[in-house]
Amino acid sequence: MEPWRVLEFYSGIGGMRYSLIKAGVKAHFVEAFDINDLANDVYQHNFGSRPYQGNIQNLSAADLDRYKANVWLLSPPCQPYTRQGLQKDSGDARASSFLKIIELIPQTSQPPLMLFVENVVGFETSDTHSKMLDMLEQNHFTTQEFILSPLQFGVPYSRPRYFCLAKRKPLSFRNIALNKLIWDPSPLLGNDENMINGGDQLQRNWDNLPITCEPIESFLEQRSFSDEVNLESSCLPADISNRSEVEEKLISGTWNQYVVPSSLIERWGSAMDIVFPESKRCCCFTKSYYRYVKGTGSLLATVQMQPQIKDKTSSLMESGLRYFTPREVANLHSFPKEFQFPEHTSLRQRYALLGNSLSVAVVASLLSYLFWEPE
Repeated sequence: MEPWRVLEFYSGIGGMRYSLIKAGVKAHFVEAFDINDLANDVYQHNFGSRPYQGNIQNLSAADLDRYKANVWLLSPPCQPYTRQGLQKDSGDARASSFLKIIELIPQTSQPPLMLFVENVVGFETSDTHSKMLDMLEQNHFTTQEFILSPLQFGVPYSRPRYFCLAKRKPLSFRNIALNKLIWDPSPLLGNDENMINGGDQLQRNWDNLPITCEPIESFLEQRSFSDEVNLESSCLPADISNRSEVEEKLISGTWNQYVVPSSLIERWGSAMDIVFPESKRCCCFTKSYYRYVKGTGSLLATVQMQPQIKDKTSSLMESGLRYFTPREVANLHSFPKEFQFPEHTSLRQRYALLGNSLSVAVVASLLSYLFWEPE
């Protein structure tokens, strides 16, 4: 077979492309689209080609026909549908480009054979979602929808997302019974016997999912902040015994930027989500990670907190608390080891770009299922 010709809308830092590579799909990326200049720098740095940076809303059906693409991958802006946002849905200007793409599909002379859409949980109840499904049904697509988290794939990372897979008839899915929102990944992993429609059972057991996950330490960089403290501790003057002095006098290199300042621990310690290397679950990292410590992602305690210290703030002061590095966040997103940021991207920019990206582990499994064909 000839490679599938793929259009990648809202390409970001390349999560969809990495996912398709991981899925082993023979594909030719005809074009990628993203309006974010910095994200396009990262994409170009890793893949050697720069996404189209014009406004998607200016594309016509004729423009899309010229690409002769039979697969469209889309990860449109999530802000119109997030719980933290204004929830304007299709009334949000950031939803307009995706709505334009939906309108263009029936106007193309050769509509795509397959579509893949990723967004936040909440999209599935939006009117944008309803418009998308109406268009797909009217244009002879069969759809299957999923809400999945990396936790279901052995990754200790809680990041549930909505996914829609669509195939234009006569193409069909392996499991034609999957026609509702599914929380059970077993069909994607080849275990049809454990298929659960609706996800009620798995949703009830959601808290048990981390049991099957690898520990967080498997995703950390080899040399950690605590390693650096241990390596240098023999050089410390005898009078340095408390953690704050270690932070001030020892740490002057790479890891200094990841230490959570004592002032933030004093103010926000009770609201922080603290995990340990042996933990099997951490919270979703958002684009505001590192700028804020509350509700933006987990923080890593590199020294076990002492149970005899009753005050949580005091205990945290002694825990070697730090931010996850961008490389570690990329690891939890299941990005490959060869993924890199260009040197000119700042630390905050790297966190923001990762916060807007996706889980390669989840998407690769879904793409493998989407591209399945009978032998």
